[in-house]
Amino acid sequence: MSKAKVSRNGKCERKTRETSISASVEIDGEGRYEVNTGIGFLDHMLELFARHGLFNLRVTCKGDLHVDAHHSVEDIAIALGEAFRQASGDKKGILRYGYAYITMDESLVRAALDLSGRPYLVCNLGTLKREVVGGMPTEMVEHFFRSFSTHFPMNLHIDLLRGEDTHHIIEAVFKAVTRALRAALMTDLREAGVPSTKGVL
Repeated sequence: MSKAKVSRNGKCERKTRETSISASVEIDGEGRYEVNTGIGFLDHMLELFARHGLFNLRVTCKGDLHVDAHHSVEDIAIALGEAFRQASGDKKGILRYGYAYITMDESLVRAALDLSGRPYLVCNLGTLKREVVGGMPTEMVEHFFRSFSTHFPMNLHIDLLRGEDTHHIIEAVFKAVTRALRAALMTDLREAGVPSTKGVL
């Protein structure tokens, strides 16, 4: 008799003096999203993150954008990481590893990850031509994924293989990471336990 499917849902409420954030995720979703971060470009990136990962995602943030976007971007990544960590549970039966190559016109980005439970980020994007896109400082792209991969502990490698347009590069990054994450979280029909000789991830 087959086991009943377990819902993989997670939620994080995060409130500080700088931000108030609600984030929830359903891993086995259809790519639905409700996103309102106050930062137009980040909204767009999280919408495509949900759509291409087939994650159902809800994110709202009220942050001190009159100061800077830094606090909002960082805390959203922390909350999302916590929601994904909760949703993934003990990680039994997952593939664990994922990778993706994504093109966006002239840009080509590779993302590879291991849901190892050990946070480590390598992010090679070179020097982006624009400092800000749609209200989001481009230096925050690496910071977003550092915070995300720390709170949903994984080894994450992101490499820009070629590209000129900053918008295209960042969009390819988010799409590559979510496609890699989608693959890593897929069910392995031959794996009954945790995919590790340690017995835990």
